Amino acid sequence: MLIGVPKEIKPQENRVGLTPESVKELIDDGNEVIIERTAGQGSGFDDQNYKDVGATVFENAQDIFDRAELIIKVKEPQDNEIKKLKDNGRLPLLAPMSEVAGRISIQAGARALEMTNKGRGVLLSGATGAPPAKVVIIGCGVVGFNAALIAHGMKSNVMLIDQSEARLNELKNYFNDEVNTSISTPETIAEEVKNCDLLIGGVLIPGSSAPKLVSDELVSKMKKGAAIVDVAIDQGGCIETSKPTTHADPVYIKHDVVHYCVTNMPGCVPRTSTISLNQATLPFVKKLARDGLKKALSDDRNFMNGLNVIKNKCTQADVARDLNIAFSNPEDLVA
Repeated sequence: MLIGVPKEIKPQENRVGLTPESVKELIDDGNEVIIERTAGQGSGFDDQNYKDVGATVFENAQDIFDRAELIIKVKEPQDNEIKKLKDNGRLPLLAPMSEVAGRISIQAGARALEMTNKGRGVLLSGATGAPPAKVVIIGCGVVGFNAALIAHGMKSNVMLIDQSEARLNELKNYFNDEVNTSISTPETIAEEVKNCDLLIGGVLIPGSSAPKLVSDELVSKMKKGAAIVDVAIDQGGCIETSKPTTHADPVYIKHDVVHYCVTNMPGCVPRTSTISLNQATLPFVKKLARDGLKKALSDDRNFMNGLNVIKNKCTQADVARDLNIAFSNPEDLVA
């Protein structure tokens, strides 16, 4: 199969869909890989690295989209990229970076709490005679767990909020009872959010908009200079005052609270993100390249479940509902 890797064009997005090592594996499997010039530069991979493993470098994205049977991307196709996708078997492969985003959320939150960003001037770990910051994490999936991992490691006072008692017990055991936990209720969220220094929004629903769990009114009751990092911003955000920002201008102030709502958080650590991303996606890319789209969809339920668009039809019910477009059964379209 002819596999194409265009350069990411979302602002401040420096990741790349395939590392040179992944390209080598694909070529060793009998595939051909073409990559846009400087696509890997932001992640520390130059064009020669790709040429050395057998890839062909093209000058522009249009050539990649015109020729490739399978397009590998990190972020969702942008408007002018969507026009290039002819829907004839080519599939942009998107993968979650929740682990990286969860870890970055604490780094970003720590910076947002600094006085230079109009934060409270609080150090997450505290210091001799000064207590640590209180970090509240709503949602204890991959994002929430990884945020807790870093916040706990930085000696913060961590409160985890989730709907699942079993999940909270699991994490309490993991952290040797060194974190606090609470079942998610409006009352609990209100009490904990008002008293926190840093709020992490980690509630993600695959394929659907995030629920708004923290209201504008509640944010207005937070401490002056407190910080919010809404990792769910890609799905609309789980905090009512959240709005998308970029790495070039990552924070804004609302109700005297510092908000960090960058929509591609892992893009600020592109080398780590790209290598980690490839570990997860390469087996799927190799299978698609080996079997072709129709066979992969028919043989592997994971592919069918991950299908979003085919033959110009939306095959994800939640996405169709949120975007107010028609839903089509993927099995019918593939058959």
